[in-house]
Amino acid sequence: MEKKAGVGTGAQRKAVDLLKSLLCAYVITGILLLVLTLLLYKMGLSEENVNAGIILIYVISTFAGGFVIGKLSGTRKFLWGLITGVLYFALLVLISFGIYHSLQSGAGSLATTLLLCAGGGMLGGMVS
Repeated sequence: MEKKAGVGTGAQRKAVDLLKSLLCAYVITGILLLVLTLLLYKMGLSEENVNAGIILIYVISTFAGGFVIGKLSGTRKFLWGLITGVLYFALLVLISFGIYHSLQSGAGSLATTLLLCAGGGMLGGMVS
């Protein structure tokens, strides 16, 4: 008896691939935040340097997530990278909202962060 592919198998595979890419992005985020914390502790970085480091971490992490989803998907890599970047941002906002029970930044800052995350993911997908 042959197994027929179910209706949702392609969608399920894409969902698993997205989860893998997001996990990769968040693991890299955690590692880089630990490095930034160590630098802050040892070197006494200014607030501007820390903010620049956090932005850089967002871009590097979403780039890595986009790269992973691009390798896993094989087609429309830039689109899957963009989706990964947007989902990364959405989870970031949800986690922040869950911790602080409000959004700590203004709309302009949120829009900039969304563009950076989406752009980093899309670039990672294109490079893959």
